[in-house]
Amino acid sequence: MNSETIKDSAAERPPCGDPAIRVEMLPRDANKHGTIFGGAILSYLDLAGDIEARRNGSRKFVTVAIRGVEFIAPVFVGDLVSFYTRTLKVGRTSVTVEIIVEARRDDVNGECVRVMEAEAVYVAVDENQRPIPVKDQ
Repeated sequence: MNSETIKDSAAERPPCGDPAIRVEMLPRDANKHGTIFGGAILSYLDLAGDIEARRNGSRKFVTVAIRGVEFIAPVFVGDLVSFYTRTLKVGRTSVTVEIIVEARRDDVNGECVRVMEAEAVYVAVDENQRPIPVKDQ
């Protein structure tokens, strides 16, 4: 699945269910203009994706790719950011996860805005960091 496919499918539906994680953005993650660094959002995105991958098998996963990252709107200090995940594919040793990020603005309206979309691939590994099956055979 490419970034265009993610964008099209994500635009058609709002995230459902509970987010994998939800984080309030603090000044430590912001630049001098009060917007959150993209790298801070990416680190939470990776964490949320890993949580989703582990729902498919009780294994240790490592990130091998984050694709189709699209920053759609800025995130501000005080925003409550939710990371929604969905498993797209489970392979023999890998799990591909769609991640949609929304921010609830810390203002009078409490507007909810989609701020980022991505697809991440995780590989199950053993204690020696070698790929192993996602699920026991």
